[in-house]
Amino acid sequence: MKKYTYTDKKDTRSGFGAGLHEAGKRNENVVALCADLVGSLKMDAFIKDFPERFFQIGIAEANMMGIAAGLTIGGKIPFTGTFANFSTGRVYDQIRQSIAYSGKNVKICASHAGLTLGEDGATHQILEDIGLMKMLPGMVVINPCDYNQTKAATLAIMDYEGPVYLRFGRPVIPVFTPEDQKFEIGKAWMVNEGKDVTIVATGHMVWRAIQAGEELEKLGIDAEIINIHTIKPLDEEAILKSVQKTGCIVTCEEHNKFGGLGESVSRFLTTTYLAPQEFVAVDDSFGESATPDQLMTKYKLDPSDIVAAAQKVIARKG
Repeated sequence: MKKYTYTDKKDTRSGFGAGLHEAGKRNENVVALCADLVGSLKMDAFIKDFPERFFQIGIAEANMMGIAAGLTIGGKIPFTGTFANFSTGRVYDQIRQSIAYSGKNVKICASHAGLTLGEDGATHQILEDIGLMKMLPGMVVINPCDYNQTKAATLAIMDYEGPVYLRFGRPVIPVFTPEDQKFEIGKAWMVNEGKDVTIVATGHMVWRAIQAGEELEKLGIDAEIINIHTIKPLDEEAILKSVQKTGCIVTCEEHNKFGGLGESVSRFLTTTYLAPQEFVAVDDSFGESATPDQLMTKYKLDPSDIVAAAQKVIARKG
């Protein structure tokens, strides 16, 4: 098992803030819109240096999406910012009609995704957003794993022509990917090569998959771990190549098991290479109020749950 270490913990939303600021330096057409959550989205540095390119819309998320769509007509590259719950569920009609349908170059940047928003509870958490957004034709869906990868993803989507949903979170997590990484949309990142089981993970679950891989190694199980930072378009080639080698797969996500990464992987494999699959995901439930760690344990998203899923799927392949 390849060893991953870290010297710092940061939140992925700060990676977005740093990436947005850098994007503003690189391209004068980059503009930012926010629904009264500047501090939560870490947009402060962008506003300080580019005040004329920032639009505070207030708590009017639907209007924010419509304004962003309009700005693209004038050649601007708008990055919208609010919580993931309000970036998707509250504004789905506007995104579908004004952005996705006409392929507008809007970057929908969604913080506080998943369970790890924590104490704010089910009304502010969201476990359905990946499913909502990947269903929209032409929408790219990205869920990076740490601060460095989120910053790199933010810069990458600046150069991509078309609508993008970028998902990130509030809790501090280990920073373990390279600072100077090249982020390629739709290209998975091989975390560790192995032969016994494929583990694909996205977002915050990638570090937990690494921890699970270390525990599996102690049990004599050689896990191949893949970071699927882009859920749509899915890197089908990487998944197929891995599963043909290992013969089984575990998918890991901080999202409902319906509509997420696991479902996309399953859909692909049923038409290409049948293999046993286990899902580490929230089991058709809303969240609740607790600390992020408490929630990840209750909803069975801990490294130990990945280990158990790996053991189960290996047994199933015979």
